[in-house]
Amino acid sequence: MPLLHDRYPELRDTLPHLSLGAAPTPLRRLPAFPGAETEIWIKDEGVFGDGGWGGNKVRKLEWLLPDVVRRGRRTILTVGGLGTNWGLAAALYAGEHGLATVLALVDQPVDEHVRAQLDRLRNSGATVYFTHTVARTALSVPGLLVRHRTGWTPPYLLPAGGSSPVGVLGYVEVGLELAAQVEAGIMPEPTHIVTAVGSGGTAAGLALGLALAGLRTCVVGVVVNDKLRLDQRGLLRAARRAEGLLRARGARLPDPVLSADRLLLVRDQLGPGYGHSTESGRAARTLALEYADLELEPVYTAKAMAAVLDLDRRRVFGGGPIVYLHTDGPR
Repeated sequence: MPLLHDRYPELRDTLPHLSLGAAPTPLRRLPAFPGAETEIWIKDEGVFGDGGWGGNKVRKLEWLLPDVVRRGRRTILTVGGLGTNWGLAAALYAGEHGLATVLALVDQPVDEHVRAQLDRLRNSGATVYFTHTVARTALSVPGLLVRHRTGWTPPYLLPAGGSSPVGVLGYVEVGLELAAQVEAGIMPEPTHIVTAVGSGGTAAGLALGLALAGLRTCVVGVVVNDKLRLDQRGLLRAARRAEGLLRARGARLPDPVLSADRLLLVRDQLGPGYGHSTESGRAARTLALEYADLELEPVYTAKAMAAVLDLDRRRVFGGGPIVYLHTDGPR
């Protein structure tokens, strides 16, 4: 049973959930990096998922796929970059549950990682359209909704990353899960949790889940995407929409839940833009592999770890302990 249902049993009949992975995901302390003063822990979401692909996107699909079925839809229409982890996870897990996926893909720098993703997408069963730019993607959506109707029923439309109010619940669940691990004594209450921000749903859900659990942990979102408008106001709005959804489905939540000091965004790891590697990210990848046997990819997780190391150097964490949320899920 998900922690949301356990904590708010009134949601069991109004908010369907589909288990797609084993929870809780591991939480462990990382070996000390050279010169680091903060105690750094990792919550490894990369291992989450029962299918051929894992990571943070699967958490969102646990709530999204049942909602697709509840609304009588047979196809998901969504968007992402050429190397989209979200689009691949959606295609694989939707296909396992008898649903089709249509993807509109925006250009990003093509490297070995992106080429491998494109090969996986071609074998995923998804229908793929290369729409190249955000503007062209937006213009293409109405036509794709018509083209991929099932009878008169249009596809279930989802934003990049699956970061709809329903999708955000996946990381409300993780916030509650981390709080339970802290309560169990696995680690002390963290001062901060750091995650990459590509569409905002993970950071928004964490902020809401941690607040519901009563932790004062601050979510640090490392912005890695310049193709979407990602700011504190927008992410807090996404968290509050998820809160509104929970209330609408019957959850008796405390009021107020969220405050702006629960969420900090940093932008200095973006580099030239979405999909571009950075010098600090490459250095973080080398350190993580050498000292923690942890593989990072260049688009999200390397930049998040680079932010961890930079914020530690600048003593932003105040001694910690802190959690690095590992979101990548290649198998």
